[in-house]
Amino acid sequence: MIKELDPDRVRRSGLVVPAGSDEPPPQHGIVLAVGPGLDWWDHVGVQMPVQPGDHVVFPASAGVWVEVEEERLLVCRVAELLGVLDRVDTCPGCSGRTLAPSESCPVCGRDGSLANP
Repeated sequence: MIKELDPDRVRRSGLVVPAGSDEPPPQHGIVLAVGPGLDWWDHVGVQMPVQPGDHVVFPASAGVWVEVEEERLLVCRVAELLGVLDRVDTCPGCSGRTLAPSESCPVCGRDGSLANP
């Protein structure tokens, strides 16, 4: 699940990039949650290439848009992503700290009953 960031049409140099007329430009956003991946990934050693907090780029045609608590979010497959602009080392929600047994992180999904990675 990805939260879309507003497209930045003004570059650092001050150049204003007009919107394309034929095809919408790629969009970018922050990954809020990821699923477990495909069921065969574990058997062949493939790990999920994105994690919550990563800044990703995706085409305008990617996935399905849903509204959760009045917020527009994108649900898409990892194969639809164009790339990762910035990776996070630790989860922005729990910062990788040890969680209490009854506590769980709303961002990465870790809970206190599991050993920390």
